Amino acid sequence: MRAIRTASAALLATAAVALSAPAALAGDDPGADPGTGRNITSFGFSVTPRTVAPGGTVTLTSDGCEVSSVTVTSGIFDTVTLTEGRPGTATVDIDAKAGAEYEIAFDCKGERGTTTLTVDHGTAPPPAPVTPHPPRPPHKGVKAGFGGSTGSDALGTAELAAGGVLIAAAAGTAVVLTRRRGRTGGRP
Repeated sequence: MRAIRTASAALLATAAVALSAPAALAGDDPGADPGTGRNITSFGFSVTPRTVAPGGTVTLTSDGCEVSSVTVTSGIFDTVTLTEGRPGTATVDIDAKAGAEYEIAFDCKGERGTTTLTVDHGTAPPPAPVTPHPPRPPHKGVKAGFGGSTGSDALGTAELAAGGVLIAAAAGTAVVLTRRRGRTGGRP
């Protein structure tokens, strides 16, 4: 009887740790802008170079999106669709204001990530490319879990409540079976 109580306590402790782990890890996403914690996405993206002259060309990349195309929009170039992880290019408007920063938005099945592009005066060479969001490793199989129905990796109230109900049901079942076993003398 003591072994069942110990096992039940261990099960409850393990479940509590497992349910709290995803929420604790949610803030450690490498897609976040350094120092701000904003712009966390489930996919990686970049603009190269980060500084360009009016009329210049930039390379747009995205990886880790679960759909075959990512839409890239900005106020300084035409909309670009990246298909099946292949990079694309965009030509910056010739009348883009030198010295200004423009937002570049990447849309992966409704999830939006943004970065900025600086327009220079066209006299200095652009700095070395910087990838604001490191590329993610390719998917290697099916992701298991909640199936993405929550829209993020963090557990919601409904999932936590369901987990609590399942744990309580398991503990109640263990108590009932323990009491039955005690009455029958250890026979099933």
